[in-house]
Amino acid sequence: MTVPPQGPAPMYVPAFSMKQRITLMANRYELLTTNPDGTDGPLLAFAQQKRMAFKEQVTFYADDTKAQAVFSFKARKRLDLGSGYDVFDANGQPIGWFKKEFGKSLLRSSWQLTSPGLESDGSERNPTIAIVRRIWQFVPFVGEIPLPFIFHFDFKDRATGQPVLSVERKISVRDRYRVSVQDPRLDFRVAAAMTVALDALQSR
Repeated sequence: MTVPPQGPAPMYVPAFSMKQRITLMANRYELLTTNPDGTDGPLLAFAQQKRMAFKEQVTFYADDTKAQAVFSFKARKRLDLGSGYDVFDANGQPIGWFKKEFGKSLLRSSWQLTSPGLESDGSERNPTIAIVRRIWQFVPFVGEIPLPFIFHFDFKDRATGQPVLSVERKISVRDRYRVSVQDPRLDFRVAAAMTVALDALQSR
């Protein structure tokens, strides 16, 4: 599906990072700018994903006080998560869309990602790690241990094959991701929603 062009120019952020904070009832995410020297800069957005939610919805806020919602994503159907997720701006207008391709994901997690004027496809960078991760999940007892594998995703323009988005998971006590947005047509809000989904929805 192509999202029709609308509204102002995309909010382009070429690089940012995401840190996860785990609580009893929800996963919380901090999205931070990346300084030229690679260190973390100011907070871009804060997100929270409730566990055990039948209709998946994640709202992003200006900070962790959750006083100002700035964008969100939401599943289109309650029980059919394969129908995809829409990304909305602060006014509830659609600015992007993504969907997990469950058939292709049996061996290697794959996604579709679109925003105005852009259609892209993404998958796990290393097919060997993708297969090992699946075997790990089905080994008794071992599968309950948090995944020790560091996996990355790359998205490319469907028409040209050029890089659009790269999400790299880093080794740390809590999940941490480095994100590079190579295509200026990809709105930061859509890239951020996709990054959170890669963590929060990966096992779905």
